[in-house]
Amino acid sequence: MQKIALNFCRWFIGILFIFSGLIKANDPLGFGYKLQEYFEVFHIGFLNNWATGIAIILCVLEIVLGALLLFGFWKNQVTKGLLALIIFFTFLTFVSAAFKVVTSCGCFGDAIPLTPWQSFSKDLILLVMIVYLFIHRAKINPVTSSAKLQRGLSLAVFLIALAFGIFTYNYLPVIDFLPYKVGSSIPESMKTPPGAAQDEYLIMYELKNKKTAETKLMSDKDYMKLEVWKDENWEVVGTPEKKLIKKGFEVKIKDLMISDASGTDYTKEIVENPYYNLVVVAYDLNHTNEKAIAETNALALNAAEQFNIRTVLLTSNSAQDATVFGKKMKLFIEIFYADAVPLKSMVRANPGVLLLKNGVVINKWHYHSLPSFDELTEKYFSK
Repeated sequence: MQKIALNFCRWFIGILFIFSGLIKANDPLGFGYKLQEYFEVFHIGFLNNWATGIAIILCVLEIVLGALLLFGFWKNQVTKGLLALIIFFTFLTFVSAAFKVVTSCGCFGDAIPLTPWQSFSKDLILLVMIVYLFIHRAKINPVTSSAKLQRGLSLAVFLIALAFGIFTYNYLPVIDFLPYKVGSSIPESMKTPPGAAQDEYLIMYELKNKKTAETKLMSDKDYMKLEVWKDENWEVVGTPEKKLIKKGFEVKIKDLMISDASGTDYTKEIVENPYYNLVVVAYDLNHTNEKAIAETNALALNAAEQFNIRTVLLTSNSAQDATVFGKKMKLFIEIFYADAVPLKSMVRANPGVLLLKNGVVINKWHYHSLPSFDELTEKYFSK
Protein backbone atom coordinates (compact mmCIF):
# COMPACT_ATOMS: atom_id res chain seq x y z
CA MET A 1 0.00 0.00 0.00
CA GLN A 2 2.83 2.38 0.90
CA LYS A 3 4.56 1.64 -2.41
CA ILE A 4 1.36 2.45 -4.33
CA ALA A 5 0.92 5.72 -2.43
CA LEU A 6 4.57 6.65 -2.98
CA ASN A 7 4.44 5.94 -6.71
CA PHE A 8 1.14 7.80 -7.07
CA CYS A 9 2.52 10.90 -5.33
CA ARG A 10 5.74 10.68 -7.32
CA TRP A 11 4.02 10.47 -10.70
CA PHE A 12 1.29 12.97 -9.86
CA ILE A 13 3.68 15.60 -8.50
CA GLY A 14 6.25 15.01 -11.23
CA ILE A 15 3.78 15.30 -14.09
CA LEU A 16 1.98 18.26 -12.50
CA PHE A 17 5.20 20.23 -12.00
CA ILE A 18 6.30 19.55 -15.57
CA PHE A 19 2.86 20.58 -16.87
CA SER A 20 2.77 23.71 -14.72
CA GLY A 21 6.29 24.68 -15.77
CA LEU A 22 5.58 24.13 -19.46
CA ILE A 23 2.33 26.12 -19.36
CA LYS A 24 4.11 29.09 -17.81
CA ALA A 25 7.22 28.69 -19.99
CA ASN A 26 4.88 28.84 -22.98
CA ASP A 27 4.17 32.45 -21.96
CA PRO A 28 7.08 33.75 -19.84
CA LEU A 29 6.11 37.38 -20.41
CA GLY A 30 2.63 36.70 -19.01
CA PHE A 31 4.13 34.95 -15.99
CA GLY A 32 6.52 37.88 -15.60
CA TYR A 33 3.58 40.31 -15.52
CA LYS A 34 2.04 38.19 -12.76
CA LEU A 35 5.29 38.25 -10.78
CA GLN A 36 5.32 42.04 -11.06
CA GLU A 37 1.94 42.09 -9.29
CA TYR A 38 3.45 40.12 -6.41
CA PHE A 39 6.53 42.36 -6.38
CA GLU A 40 4.29 45.40 -5.91
CA VAL A 41 2.36 43.69 -3.10
CA PHE A 42 5.58 42.92 -1.22
CA HIS A 43 7.11 46.33 -2.02
CA ILE A 44 10.00 44.88 -4.02
CA GLY A 45 9.23 46.71 -7.23
CA PHE A 46 12.96 47.05 -7.95
CA LEU A 47 12.72 43.47 -9.26
CA ASN A 48 10.22 44.43 -11.98
CA ASN A 49 12.90 44.72 -14.65
CA TRP A 50 14.03 41.19 -13.81
CA ALA A 51 10.52 39.69 -13.73
CA THR A 52 10.68 37.86 -17.06
CA GLY A 53 14.12 36.42 -16.31
CA ILE A 54 12.95 35.24 -12.90
CA ALA A 55 9.83 33.80 -14.55
CA ILE A 56 11.90 31.71 -16.97
CA ILE A 57 14.14 30.48 -14.12
CA LEU A 58 11.12 29.40 -12.05
CA CYS A 59 9.59 27.60 -15.05
CA VAL A 60 12.83 25.75 -15.74
CA LEU A 61 13.11 24.86 -12.05
CA GLU A 62 9.60 23.41 -12.00
CA ILE A 63 10.18 21.35 -15.14
CA VAL A 64 13.58 20.06 -14.00
CA LEU A 65 12.39 19.14 -10.49
CA GLY A 66 9.34 17.37 -11.91
CA ALA A 67 11.44 15.41 -14.42
CA LEU A 68 14.10 14.48 -11.86
CA LEU A 69 11.40 13.24 -9.50
CA LEU A 70 10.06 10.96 -12.24
CA PHE A 71 13.58 9.79 -13.05
CA GLY A 72 14.30 9.26 -9.35
CA PHE A 73 17.61 11.12 -9.57
CA TRP A 74 19.13 12.97 -6.57
CA LYS A 75 16.07 12.24 -4.45
CA ASN A 76 17.33 14.14 -1.38
CA GLN A 77 18.00 17.38 -3.24
CA VAL A 78 14.90 17.07 -5.45
CA THR A 79 12.42 16.46 -2.63
CA LYS A 80 13.95 19.31 -0.62
CA GLY A 81 13.68 21.57 -3.67
CA LEU A 82 10.06 20.58 -4.23
CA LEU A 83 9.27 21.16 -0.57
CA ALA A 84 10.86 24.62 -0.60
CA LEU A 85 9.05 25.53 -3.82
CA ILE A 86 5.61 24.39 -2.66
CA ILE A 87 5.98 26.17 0.70
CA PHE A 88 6.86 29.34 -1.21
CA PHE A 89 3.89 28.94 -3.58
CA THR A 90 1.52 28.12 -0.70
CA PHE A 91 2.58 31.29 1.10
CA LEU A 92 1.97 33.40 -2.03
CA THR A 93 -1.46 31.93 -2.71
CA PHE A 94 -2.48 32.35 0.93
CA VAL A 95 -1.50 36.02 0.87
CA SER A 96 -3.41 36.46 -2.42
CA ALA A 97 -6.52 34.77 -1.04
CA ALA A 98 -6.54 36.19 2.47
CA PHE A 99 -5.76 39.79 1.57
CA LYS A 100 -7.27 39.82 -1.96
CA VAL A 101 -4.17 41.44 -3.41
CA VAL A 102 -3.73 39.31 -6.57
CA THR A 103 -6.97 38.08 -8.14
CA SER A 104 -5.43 35.19 -10.09
CA CYS A 105 -2.36 33.25 -9.00
CA GLY A 106 -1.05 32.37 -12.46
CA CYS A 107 -0.21 28.80 -11.39
CA PHE A 108 -1.19 27.44 -14.79
CA GLY A 109 -0.91 30.70 -16.71
CA ASP A 110 -3.96 31.73 -18.72
CA ALA A 111 -4.67 28.10 -19.69
CA ILE A 112 -6.40 27.19 -16.42
CA PRO A 113 -7.31 30.32 -14.43
CA LEU A 114 -7.79 29.64 -10.72
CA THR A 115 -9.08 31.88 -7.95
CA PRO A 116 -6.68 32.53 -5.06
CA TRP A 117 -8.61 30.21 -2.72
CA GLN A 118 -8.66 27.46 -5.34
CA SER A 119 -4.92 27.88 -5.78
CA PHE A 120 -4.31 27.83 -2.03
CA SER A 121 -6.39 24.64 -1.64
CA LYS A 122 -4.47 23.04 -4.50
CA ASP A 123 -1.15 23.98 -2.92
CA LEU A 124 -2.17 22.54 0.45
CA ILE A 125 -2.93 19.19 -1.20
CA LEU A 126 0.39 19.28 -3.05
CA LEU A 127 2.18 20.22 0.17
CA VAL A 128 0.83 17.11 1.91
CA MET A 129 1.88 14.90 -1.01
CA ILE A 130 5.37 16.42 -1.21
CA VAL A 131 5.86 16.06 2.55
CA TYR A 132 4.95 12.38 2.13
CA LEU A 133 7.53 12.07 -0.65
CA PHE A 134 10.12 13.82 1.49
CA ILE A 135 9.54 11.48 4.43
CA HIS A 136 9.79 8.39 2.23
CA ARG A 137 12.42 9.72 -0.18
CA ALA A 138 14.82 6.87 0.63
CA LYS A 139 12.42 4.46 -1.09
CA ILE A 140 12.46 6.34 -4.41
CA ASN A 141 14.45 4.28 -6.91
CA PRO A 142 16.16 5.87 -9.94
CA VAL A 143 15.39 4.61 -13.46
CA THR A 144 19.13 4.12 -13.96
CA SER A 145 22.10 3.85 -11.61
CA SER A 146 24.57 5.16 -14.19
CA ALA A 147 25.90 8.49 -12.93
CA LYS A 148 26.88 9.48 -16.48
CA LEU A 149 23.39 8.79 -17.82
CA GLN A 150 21.81 10.63 -14.89
CA ARG A 151 23.88 13.73 -15.61
CA GLY A 152 23.14 13.49 -19.33
CA LEU A 153 19.37 13.18 -18.89
CA SER A 154 19.28 15.97 -16.31
CA LEU A 155 21.30 18.29 -18.54
CA ALA A 156 19.07 17.50 -21.51
CA VAL A 157 15.90 18.35 -19.53
CA PHE A 158 17.47 21.59 -18.29
CA LEU A 159 18.59 22.70 -21.75
CA ILE A 160 15.26 21.82 -23.41
CA ALA A 161 13.27 23.67 -20.73
CA LEU A 162 15.55 26.71 -20.91
CA ALA A 163 15.50 26.76 -24.72
CA PHE A 164 11.70 26.55 -24.75
CA GLY A 165 11.34 29.50 -22.37
CA ILE A 166 13.83 31.61 -24.33
CA PHE A 167 12.15 30.72 -27.64
CA THR A 168 8.65 31.70 -26.51
CA TYR A 169 10.01 34.91 -24.98
CA ASN A 170 11.74 35.90 -28.23
CA TYR A 171 8.85 34.91 -30.47
CA LEU A 172 5.31 34.16 -29.28
CA PRO A 173 3.61 31.48 -27.16
CA VAL A 174 3.40 28.16 -29.00
CA ILE A 175 -0.21 27.88 -27.81
CA ASP A 176 -2.08 31.15 -27.32
CA PHE A 177 -4.66 30.98 -24.52
CA LEU A 178 -5.52 34.68 -24.63
CA PRO A 179 -8.68 36.22 -26.17
CA TYR A 180 -6.69 37.84 -28.99
CA LYS A 181 -5.41 34.56 -30.40
CA VAL A 182 -5.34 33.94 -34.15
CA GLY A 183 -8.83 33.17 -35.44
CA SER A 184 -10.70 34.96 -32.66
CA SER A 185 -13.16 37.77 -33.33
CA ILE A 186 -12.46 40.79 -31.15
CA PRO A 187 -15.96 42.34 -31.55
CA GLU A 188 -17.66 39.03 -30.69
CA SER A 189 -15.37 38.57 -27.68
CA MET A 190 -16.56 41.94 -26.37
CA LYS A 191 -20.27 41.09 -26.54
CA THR A 192 -22.62 39.51 -24.02
CA PRO A 193 -24.98 37.11 -25.83
CA PRO A 194 -28.76 37.58 -25.34
CA GLY A 195 -30.10 35.63 -22.37
CA ALA A 196 -26.67 35.14 -20.84
CA ALA A 197 -26.64 34.41 -17.12
CA GLN A 198 -26.16 37.45 -14.89
CA ASP A 199 -24.14 37.64 -11.69
CA GLU A 200 -26.19 36.70 -8.63
CA TYR A 201 -25.58 38.57 -5.39
CA LEU A 202 -26.64 38.18 -1.79
CA ILE A 203 -26.90 41.24 0.42
CA MET A 204 -26.05 40.62 4.06
CA TYR A 205 -27.39 42.88 6.80
CA GLU A 206 -25.94 43.20 10.27
CA LEU A 207 -28.83 43.55 12.72
CA LYS A 208 -28.65 44.75 16.29
CA ASN A 209 -31.27 44.33 18.98
CA LYS A 210 -31.87 47.67 20.68
CA LYS A 211 -32.78 46.08 24.01
CA THR A 212 -30.32 43.19 24.37
CA ALA A 213 -27.52 44.51 22.10
CA GLU A 214 -27.53 41.11 20.38
CA THR A 215 -26.18 41.19 16.81
CA LYS A 216 -26.73 38.79 13.94
CA LEU A 217 -26.23 38.56 10.20
CA MET A 218 -29.16 38.08 7.88
CA SER A 219 -29.52 37.91 4.09
CA ASP A 220 -31.77 40.32 2.23
CA LYS A 221 -34.04 37.42 1.29
CA ASP A 222 -34.57 36.38 4.91
CA TYR A 223 -34.89 40.02 5.92
CA MET A 224 -37.81 40.44 3.52
CA LYS A 225 -39.32 37.02 4.12
CA LEU A 226 -39.38 37.39 7.91
CA GLU A 227 -40.43 41.05 7.69
CA VAL A 228 -37.79 42.01 10.22
CA TRP A 229 -38.23 45.70 9.48
CA LYS A 230 -41.60 45.56 11.23
CA ASP A 231 -39.93 44.65 14.52
CA GLU A 232 -38.83 47.94 16.06
CA ASN A 233 -36.42 46.13 18.39
CA TRP A 234 -34.08 45.37 15.50
CA GLU A 235 -32.10 47.89 13.49
CA VAL A 236 -29.60 47.62 10.65
CA VAL A 237 -26.12 48.73 11.63
CA GLY A 238 -23.24 49.52 9.33
CA THR A 239 -23.30 49.19 5.56
CA PRO A 240 -24.94 46.09 4.01
CA GLU A 241 -22.37 43.77 2.43
CA LYS A 242 -22.88 42.63 -1.14
CA LYS A 243 -21.59 39.10 -1.78
CA LEU A 244 -21.31 37.38 -5.14
CA ILE A 245 -22.86 33.92 -4.82
CA LYS A 246 -22.97 32.86 -8.47
CA LYS A 247 -20.83 34.16 -11.31
CA GLY A 248 -22.69 34.88 -14.52
CA PHE A 249 -21.43 35.09 -18.09
CA GLU A 250 -18.21 37.04 -18.44
CA VAL A 251 -17.09 38.50 -21.75
CA LYS A 252 -13.61 37.48 -22.86
CA ILE A 253 -12.58 41.05 -23.63
CA LYS A 254 -13.99 43.54 -21.15
CA ASP A 255 -11.29 46.17 -20.76
CA LEU A 256 -10.47 47.30 -24.29
CA MET A 257 -11.09 50.93 -25.16
CA ILE A 258 -9.14 52.64 -27.92
CA SER A 259 -9.10 56.43 -28.05
CA ASP A 260 -7.24 59.27 -29.69
CA ALA A 261 -5.28 61.97 -27.88
CA SER A 262 -8.47 63.92 -27.11
CA GLY A 263 -10.20 60.88 -25.59
CA THR A 264 -12.59 60.18 -28.48
CA ASP A 265 -13.53 56.49 -28.60
CA TYR A 266 -12.27 54.74 -31.75
CA THR A 267 -12.65 51.15 -30.53
CA LYS A 268 -15.49 50.19 -32.85
CA GLU A 269 -13.95 51.87 -35.88
CA ILE A 270 -10.62 50.10 -35.46
CA VAL A 271 -11.65 46.60 -34.37
CA GLU A 272 -14.57 46.35 -36.82
CA ASN A 273 -12.72 47.53 -39.91
CA PRO A 274 -14.08 45.25 -42.69
CA TYR A 275 -10.81 45.34 -44.64
CA TYR A 276 -7.31 44.16 -43.87
CA ASN A 277 -5.70 46.46 -41.35
CA LEU A 278 -2.52 46.30 -39.30
CA VAL A 279 -2.40 47.02 -35.58
CA VAL A 280 1.03 47.68 -34.10
CA VAL A 281 1.02 47.18 -30.33
CA ALA A 282 3.74 48.98 -28.37
CA TYR A 283 2.37 49.23 -24.86
CA ASP A 284 5.53 50.94 -23.57
CA LEU A 285 7.27 53.25 -26.03
CA ASN A 286 10.07 53.89 -23.56
CA HIS A 287 11.23 50.28 -23.83
CA THR A 288 10.03 49.30 -27.29
CA ASN A 289 12.36 48.07 -30.03
CA GLU A 290 12.84 51.16 -32.19
CA LYS A 291 14.35 49.20 -35.08
CA ALA A 292 11.19 47.10 -35.29
CA ILE A 293 9.03 50.25 -35.11
CA ALA A 294 10.96 51.67 -38.06
CA GLU A 295 10.40 48.43 -40.01
CA THR A 296 6.66 48.44 -39.32
CA ASN A 297 6.48 52.11 -40.26
CA ALA A 298 8.00 51.36 -43.67
CA LEU A 299 5.70 48.37 -44.05
CA ALA A 300 2.68 50.53 -43.19
CA LEU A 301 3.66 53.13 -45.77
CA ASN A 302 3.93 50.51 -48.53
CA ALA A 303 0.63 48.89 -47.48
CA ALA A 304 -1.17 52.24 -47.60
CA GLU A 305 0.31 53.32 -50.94
CA GLN A 306 -0.27 50.05 -52.78
CA PHE A 307 -3.37 48.58 -51.11
CA ASN A 308 -4.89 51.49 -49.14
CA ILE A 309 -4.45 49.48 -45.93
CA ARG A 310 -4.74 51.31 -42.65
CA THR A 311 -2.15 50.83 -39.91
CA VAL A 312 -2.54 52.08 -36.34
CA LEU A 313 -0.22 51.98 -33.36
CA LEU A 314 -1.66 51.35 -29.90
CA THR A 315 0.20 52.43 -26.79
CA SER A 316 -0.44 53.11 -23.12
CA ASN A 317 1.98 56.04 -23.02
CA SER A 318 0.71 59.58 -22.61
CA ALA A 319 -0.23 61.54 -25.72
CA GLN A 320 2.64 63.93 -25.04
CA ASP A 321 5.22 61.13 -24.91
CA ALA A 322 3.71 59.40 -27.94
CA THR A 323 3.81 62.62 -29.98
CA VAL A 324 7.49 63.11 -29.16
CA PHE A 325 8.17 59.47 -30.06
CA GLY A 326 6.22 59.78 -33.31
CA LYS A 327 8.22 62.81 -34.40
CA LYS A 328 11.49 61.14 -33.45
CA MET A 329 10.65 58.01 -35.48
CA LYS A 330 8.92 60.03 -38.28
CA LEU A 331 5.89 57.78 -37.96
CA PHE A 332 3.44 57.47 -40.80
CA ILE A 333 1.32 55.22 -38.56
CA GLU A 334 -1.64 56.76 -36.71
CA ILE A 335 -1.25 56.65 -32.92
CA PHE A 336 -4.08 55.68 -30.58
CA TYR A 337 -4.23 54.94 -26.88
CA ALA A 338 -5.41 52.07 -24.68
CA ASP A 339 -4.74 50.67 -21.23
CA ALA A 340 -1.57 48.59 -20.86
CA VAL A 341 -3.43 45.49 -19.61
CA PRO A 342 -5.33 44.65 -22.84
CA LEU A 343 -2.33 45.69 -24.93
CA LYS A 344 -0.13 43.18 -23.11
CA SER A 345 -2.75 40.52 -23.81
CA MET A 346 -3.02 41.33 -27.52
CA VAL A 347 0.49 40.18 -28.34
CA ARG A 348 3.37 39.20 -26.08
CA ALA A 349 5.84 41.60 -27.65
CA ASN A 350 6.78 45.25 -27.52
CA PRO A 351 6.18 45.90 -30.32
CA GLY A 352 4.03 43.20 -31.84
CA VAL A 353 1.83 43.33 -34.92
CA LEU A 354 -1.69 42.01 -35.51
CA LEU A 355 -3.31 41.61 -38.90
CA LEU A 356 -7.08 42.11 -38.60
CA LYS A 357 -9.96 41.80 -41.02
CA ASN A 358 -13.51 42.53 -39.94
CA GLY A 359 -12.36 42.28 -36.33
CA VAL A 360 -10.92 38.77 -36.72
CA VAL A 361 -7.26 38.21 -35.83
CA ILE A 362 -5.86 36.81 -39.09
CA ASN A 363 -2.28 36.56 -37.82
CA LYS A 364 0.10 38.11 -35.31
CA TRP A 365 3.85 38.48 -35.05
CA HIS A 366 6.58 39.21 -32.54
CA TYR A 367 8.97 41.91 -33.70
CA HIS A 368 11.64 39.22 -34.08
CA SER A 369 9.59 37.54 -36.80
CA LEU A 370 7.98 40.45 -38.65
CA PRO A 371 6.93 39.50 -42.19
CA SER A 372 8.17 41.50 -45.16
CA PHE A 373 5.79 43.56 -47.26
CA ASP A 374 6.18 41.06 -50.12
CA GLU A 375 5.21 38.18 -47.81
CA LEU A 376 2.11 40.03 -46.62
CA THR A 377 1.19 40.92 -50.19
CA GLU A 378 1.53 37.37 -51.47
CA LYS A 379 -0.30 35.73 -48.57
CA TYR A 380 -2.98 38.32 -47.76
CA PHE A 381 -3.18 41.69 -49.49
CA SER A 382 -3.27 40.46 -53.10
CA LYS A 383 -6.11 38.00 -52.45
